[in-house]
Amino acid sequence: MAGRLEGKVALITGAGSVGPGWGNGRAAAVLFAREGATVVATDIDEGSFAETEALLRETGAEFVFARCDVTDSTAIAATVDTAMQRFGKIDVLVNNVGGSARGGAVEMTEETWLKQLNYNLTSVFLMCKHVLPGMKSAGGGSIINTASTSGTRWTGAAQVAYAAAKAGVIQFSKVTAVEYAPHNIRVNTVVPGQMHTPMVESRLAGQRAGGDLQALLAKRQSRIPLPFMGDGRDTAAAALFLASDEARFVTGTEIVVDGGMSARCD
Repeated sequence: MAGRLEGKVALITGAGSVGPGWGNGRAAAVLFAREGATVVATDIDEGSFAETEALLRETGAEFVFARCDVTDSTAIAATVDTAMQRFGKIDVLVNNVGGSARGGAVEMTEETWLKQLNYNLTSVFLMCKHVLPGMKSAGGGSIINTASTSGTRWTGAAQVAYAAAKAGVIQFSKVTAVEYAPHNIRVNTVVPGQMHTPMVESRLAGQRAGGDLQALLAKRQSRIPLPFMGDGRDTAAAALFLASDEARFVTGTEIVVDGGMSARCD
């Protein structure tokens, strides 16, 4: 099917990427554009958006980039206002920004804990806070929040703040879904597993495997029942379904995209 988001305006955060390849935000921006959406793409790093911009231009869809720190309420308000003034509505919001810091309850500093909660959870709250009033006035919309399997289970490393924040994203989505269901606003969560995204190569290999990318990839793959590792395109495909009218009766729930990892007992 094509044109599944025809006529819709989608605001997608974290649409840049730390390196070449398919991050979740970049993949969502490009896939949504290919399906007919007008895309408002944001990232805190304007330079990281160059490859996404080139890919969006190839789709022929209308799009705009807005630099936005999603932990800054004032910046978010300005971005949402810009989108509303230019396009008159926001039909779809994809909250995609996130990132982990290693450490358990003892070794993690209080500063890191608070930064992780702010980055991974408060950012979702703030985006919804500023987008929901417009969706309500327009008579509906779809919000897709990106969590992680780290928010539902142990995934191989102690990253307690990230795990707590992503669990919070899932529950935040459920509560908001029920509250706003009477206004025809659907709120759901995509729960990616251990995907091969640019962040794995640019950051995690150094943080978790001493720079040995292949060792890290092999370790991550060993946890996944399917014989390959997904990437941002798989996360984006789930988000596309939730954004589309095909999911008109789907709210307050999650789609797990992890190659069967969460289903394993070992």
